[in-house]
Amino acid sequence: MEIYGIDHVEMYVGDARQAAFYLGHAFGLQVHGQGGPETGLTDQRSLLLRESAVQIVLTSGLAADHPAAEYVQRHGDGVAVVGLEVDNASVAYTELMGRGAVSVAEPTTYSDEQETTVVVAEVAGFGDVIHRLVERHGPRREFLPGAFQITEPAGGPDEKLFSEIDHLAICVPSGQLKPTVDFYENVFGFLPIFDEYIEVAGQGMESTVVQSPSKHVTFTLIEPDPNRRPGQIDDFLSWHAGAGVQHIALRTSDIVEAVGTLAGRGVNFLGTPAAYYQALPERVGEVETPIEDLQKLGILVDRDHWGQLLQIFTESMHVRRTLFLEIIERRGAMTFGSGNIKALYEAKERELQGVEL
Repeated sequence: MEIYGIDHVEMYVGDARQAAFYLGHAFGLQVHGQGGPETGLTDQRSLLLRESAVQIVLTSGLAADHPAAEYVQRHGDGVAVVGLEVDNASVAYTELMGRGAVSVAEPTTYSDEQETTVVVAEVAGFGDVIHRLVERHGPRREFLPGAFQITEPAGGPDEKLFSEIDHLAICVPSGQLKPTVDFYENVFGFLPIFDEYIEVAGQGMESTVVQSPSKHVTFTLIEPDPNRRPGQIDDFLSWHAGAGVQHIALRTSDIVEAVGTLAGRGVNFLGTPAAYYQALPERVGEVETPIEDLQKLGILVDRDHWGQLLQIFTESMHVRRTLFLEIIERRGAMTFGSGNIKALYEAKERELQGVEL
């Protein structure tokens, strides 16, 4: 079984059209297809958003007992499916089942007259999130032939700010970090590549990053420390009603341009105090981008053994203050540094407390 990368993420949302409007006008993700009762997707409306290799499906239930409607009722808008592109979905499904995965849906084939064939199967992941195994043959323009009608984008921003989904950050309840890491190691064959413990204002969190052998699928797994004061990870788990995706990281080749563009469209980012930038050169070395430009936009800089990474995090766009987005540029870095995890934790704390910088 070969896992090539994140094929797509599917979000269950209260209103797919409204969510698509926001992600389109704010982030430039354009609608490239749709599915619903007319395409055989009973009691749901789904919209396919794309930019480069980023694919996000927005699905709303049209009936109260549809899984999307039930998910939103329990969790609010959030990531319900993480699609993983594999070399052979049927073989991958069989292998995963043999390693202890729980089946959600057996392999199903979608095809059309243009020689496009897509095979998908589903297994349980973490919390209420499932993994969809996706095997693709033929033109990449199609998503699920027959189930999604591909359409031309209706216009709007087309800067191509993002290239792919860099990673997902996932919060799990206290005591579930190790079992979740073990699950991805033993079932999916992922490898732990980074561990970190963060303490801020009496709060604590443990995190482990796991990555596929291909290095194209990366999950940052986080749990709160129950021996410390309850904090934002506990808040996420409470507001989200269990484990879930805390943020989606979108990779860009020019974070200054991307953040400037998004800010101009009204996207709000987590703030960073001036003191962070005063110590930046000493902590990460020389930075190619002028420090004053990074400070003006609130961009964070960190490093690992291979190079630097620049990151910034949006405020949550959801009423429960759960899911948010990250913009990341890698300048040689292959993993994560330790400084920005603490900086994110502190910035998120200020957002939740409504503290002005």
